[in-house]
Amino acid sequence: MKAQIPDEQWQAILQNNADYDHQFYYAVKTTGIFCRPSCKSKPPNKDNVSIFRNADEALSAGYRPCKRCKPTGQRLPDAEWAEQISRFIDGNFQHPISLQMIADTCHGSPYHLHRIYKRVTGYTPAEYIHQKRLETAKESLRQSDTAISAIAGRVGMPNFPYFVTWFKKNTGYTPAAYRESYRNRWKEEV
Repeated sequence: MKAQIPDEQWQAILQNNADYDHQFYYAVKTTGIFCRPSCKSKPPNKDNVSIFRNADEALSAGYRPCKRCKPTGQRLPDAEWAEQISRFIDGNFQHPISLQMIADTCHGSPYHLHRIYKRVTGYTPAEYIHQKRLETAKESLRQSDTAISAIAGRVGMPNFPYFVTWFKKNTGYTPAAYRESYRNRWKEEV
C-alpha cells in the first residue's frame, strides 16, 4: 500500500515553499528524480511522489538529484541528464512533445537542456524525437501490415498527408514504396 503524503508536505511541494527545504525531500518515480520542496519544476502527480527525510535516503533508493534545484548541492553530471532526457523522449515520442515539456519533466530550463543535450549527444532533442519517429515508422513498415495511417499516429504524426510527405523527404520513398521495396529485397535474398 502506498504511504500517504502528509497534507502539509504536499502543500509545501505545490507552493515551492523554501521553508521546508532540508526538512524533507520528495522523489518522483516516473522521472527517477528527487527535489527540494522549493523546486520550481512542474508539480508532480501525487500518486508518483515519495517523501524522504534526507537526500541520502533518496539517493539510496535509486533517485537522482534534480538539475534545477540541486538537492545535494551538486549538479547531476551532464551525461546522466542527457540519458534521462533520452529515456523521457523514448517513452513519449508518440505524443506531441515540446522542449518546454521535456524541461519541465527533466527539471531544467529549456535553453540549458537544449544546449547540454546537443553538446553531450551531438543532436538536439527535436532531432532525436525526429530520429525516433522515423526509425519506429520504418521498423513498423518492415515488420507489419499495419495501415500506414495507423503507423503515422503511433509515431506521433496523426496528420497522414504530412506523415507521407515527411517520410518521403527523409527516406526518398513514400511509406508504401518503402514497405514494398523492403519486401522485394527480402524476397530476392530468400
